[in-house]
Formats: sequence, C-alpha cells, structure tokens
Amino acid sequence: MLYLAEPEYHQIIAHCLGGLPDEACGLLGGDPGSGQVVTCYPTGNLAASAKLYTVDPKEHLRADRDAESAGFSIIGVFHSHTHTDAYPSPTDVAQAPDPTWHYVLVSLRDTHPVLRSYRIVEGEIEEEPVILRSR
Repeated sequence: MLYLAEPEYHQIIAHCLGGLPDEACGLLGGDPGSGQVVTCYPTGNLAASAKLYTVDPKEHLRADRDAESAGFSIIGVFHSHTHTDAYPSPTDVAQAPDPTWHYVLVSLRDTHPVLRSYRIVEGEIEEEPVILRSR
C-alpha cells in the first residue's frame, strides 16, 4: 500500500503535466516499512521522450543524499504515460531496479490525470492501493 499526502500528489501531477509532450519522472522519499511518502523529488527525463524516461543520475544521487540526511529512503519512482493507461509497459518492467520500490504511473491520456501504483518483482506486476490523505 502506498500512502500519499495531497501536497505530494499534486506535486507529482503538476510535474507530469509540466513535462508534456515528453514523459516526466521523479523519485519518492519516505519510509520503506510503511509505504508512507514523505517527499517527492521531481527530476529531469534524460531520455527527452514521449515513450520512455530516464531519471538523471545526478538528481537521483542528490535525492538519495537528501532523503538519507532527513532519516528516510528513496522508496519509489514515478513517471507519466502521455498517451496510454497508468499501467507498466514492458520497458517499465524491464527497468524496474528495486523489488521493494513503489512504481507510480500517471496517465495523461484523458482529460483528468490518473495515478496508480504498482509493485514489480521479477517481472510480475501487482497493483497496490494508493491512499490519499491530507497532512
């Protein structure tokens, strides 16, 4: 289960919309045990593509260091799908780096963005509930 506060939810959606026409991406900082997102780290998409994303390694390192200094960890990644559902593509599954991470996808295909979260372990995709809450 992924717990996402409204400010981080809105930050993710805004970053994804701002990345159009390309996919946007970023990292999620929080508590790996509880699935609670504490902060969001929007990053650049080095792929500069509407069909795939690559988190900038320098921004990943900065986010990792910031999270560690605040007492939490990187617990996942988010990215947008500009023309398809919020469901992991074969490319997303192939580049899922950590089986403990939450993989959040935002579909921008329709009028309203759709955010969903998954766990990807050894190529198996399992959707998990996203619980939105106020701070």
